[in-house]
Amino acid sequence: MLHKGKLLAALNLKRGQFSLYDGSFGDQLKSYRHVLENLYHRYPSSAALEQILPPAEPGMPSAGARPTIEFDHWLAEAALREYRAPHYPFGQAFANHEQANQWAECIEGVTTIAVDGSQLLPWRDASIPVALVQVGFFVNPHGHNRPYTKDVRLEVLAPDEIMEDARKEGDDPDSYPYSDMQVTLRRYLLEIETLCNLMEQQARNRRVDDPAHSPVVFFDGSLVVSFALTMLPQYRQKYVDSAVMLLKLSEDLRVPLIGYIDTSYARDMITMLRRVDGADRQPILRDTKKIHDALLWQGHMNWGDRTPAMLCARNDILDSYGPYRDRVAFSYLQTSSTRPPARLEFPRWMLDDGLVEPVMDVVRAEIIIGKGYPYAIETADQVSVIRSVDRDIFYNQFQEFIQHQGMKFTYSQKSMSKGRRRYP
Repeated sequence: MLHKGKLLAALNLKRGQFSLYDGSFGDQLKSYRHVLENLYHRYPSSAALEQILPPAEPGMPSAGARPTIEFDHWLAEAALREYRAPHYPFGQAFANHEQANQWAECIEGVTTIAVDGSQLLPWRDASIPVALVQVGFFVNPHGHNRPYTKDVRLEVLAPDEIMEDARKEGDDPDSYPYSDMQVTLRRYLLEIETLCNLMEQQARNRRVDDPAHSPVVFFDGSLVVSFALTMLPQYRQKYVDSAVMLLKLSEDLRVPLIGYIDTSYARDMITMLRRVDGADRQPILRDTKKIHDALLWQGHMNWGDRTPAMLCARNDILDSYGPYRDRVAFSYLQTSSTRPPARLEFPRWMLDDGLVEPVMDVVRAEIIIGKGYPYAIETADQVSVIRSVDRDIFYNQFQEFIQHQGMKFTYSQKSMSKGRRRYP
């Protein structure tokens, strides 16, 4: 157990370092916010801002983000607003949750779809390596006499499916040869596969009286798989191919897609601000990893406000997404009075077709229903989650299955002892 008295003493030893971090962080954030809030004054159009940014060509510095037509729409009224950073006011205020729920009825008739996944990684203390992935999905028509669907897709991974693809020279020959990355990749692929199947099914069955932006599909995570680009090629390419496939299917079927990141550490706007800072004056912004995009607006937007859509222009998407390298847009939506805004990513075609704001209303309604988090994603997570008791059930059933096949399956005594002590 944690010794609270010793913890307090250890924290006090590092008090000065925490204070130093807080001071430098506040000064840097203030500088970035200053540049953001003066964009309207320095750049009278998205074309003027675009001209300052590096061209979207291999070998050029990353632009981070690029403006869209929504930037011009914001500019038309920016000088009239007290808060002059790029943002769109929601224009609604609710005195209580009952009023918010009444407004959220705008979602009536719009089908929402969400998937989420969970996994059991290979267990080193089991005699036969085995893993499990489970993807939950939730389809909610939001209509009278139109039932919702909650279900899972489950897949057991055998030893050859979780074996590392390649081992590097110099690796410890006694190291565990089964890969957690294989399991995580398979979960991701199953999430994308399930989402694509549901999109196709809904597109085939789309009713003539459905709103133009129905269904709305939620993916719990980013549509830009930067996290995969440092992986080995056999992993990286599968993540990229799946993400591009999802974007393409959304575009082909004209099914709105939202990648929802509740706590984002993306730095696309930070990179863009550094590119424009010093274009016509002495630079004031320092390179820093302490600040991310969402902090730029924290405390300055009301619930439901959002930022104008921008195009993601990281070099990694430029280099790996092929024809879809400039087709992922993003916006930050204020979903809480106390936290930074959430990041929403979506295909560019939604912007071109004028569907961003209607779909944002669907997201807002889902957040109201879910009391701070999209209800569709929350429900999919509840369906998919694998708890510690489920792990025990899985291994007991797996042991019975293996023994029925005439094989043996055992746990180590050490792991069983730990389990008894930690999870009585």
